[in-house]
Amino acid sequence: MFIETVNSIIQQHSGIGFNKFSIKCSLWKDHSDHLDRWISFALASKARILDINLWPQRNNVGPTGQVYHFPLEALGAQDCPFIQSLFLTNVSIETPSYICGFAKLRKLHLHRVRIVGNLPGLLLNCSILEDLALITCSGVADLNIPHRLDKLRHLLISNMRVQMVGFCVPDLSYFWYQGAVIPIVLDGCSKLQKAILTFHRRWVEEDHIKVLGHVFNGIPSISAMKVLNVHANMHINKPVWSLQVAVLNYYLLFRAS
Repeated sequence: MFIETVNSIIQQHSGIGFNKFSIKCSLWKDHSDHLDRWISFALASKARILDINLWPQRNNVGPTGQVYHFPLEALGAQDCPFIQSLFLTNVSIETPSYICGFAKLRKLHLHRVRIVGNLPGLLLNCSILEDLALITCSGVADLNIPHRLDKLRHLLISNMRVQMVGFCVPDLSYFWYQGAVIPIVLDGCSKLQKAILTFHRRWVEEDHIKVLGHVFNGIPSISAMKVLNVHANMHINKPVWSLQVAVLNYYLLFRAS
């Protein structure tokens, strides 16, 4: 009934005056024909905000092979790119080496997205991207982005199974990381105002002290920012607990001095 309702609305709509096109429903790979048609309609209508949320229920996501493949290439099929905000949830995407259609993209949020291909290549085409969120995505071994993202101001990375995070973001003002203890390097972020770091270990082990230090040293403006929240549970029964606190204080004092 949901599909029939959307199809009926699209058939009756002139396709003029669109600002946002949003689909939030439990749909899968079997519904690709309908989803492709709806996305084509949204792009032809020059929608500036595209929100495709196919996550059926919290903490209940179907097999990866059954998710809908979102056609990124369709965003570059129009004569002029109009998408300014793209939000994708519970889909798969393929990022070819050369892809266009993102010249005006300012917000990109990927949530539970299976990424196939070249994510840095995709971001390279987002020259004015201001807001990037990557949450529980798969298919990416690390987030080492070699080129500058000059306009990026907000960066959120949560529950990503990656080995490291590396960005060159001179205009970054807000950074939020949630996940395992890994090296984090943010080059050139002299305007950083707020950072939230939440590490997912039940306690921070001795082996991770050096990595935590690398995190602090990898963010050059960490001592100058207005708000810094670090969450790392340390088991009180561990004899190394006091040493960990001392080492963290050392890094903070060292950066501030």
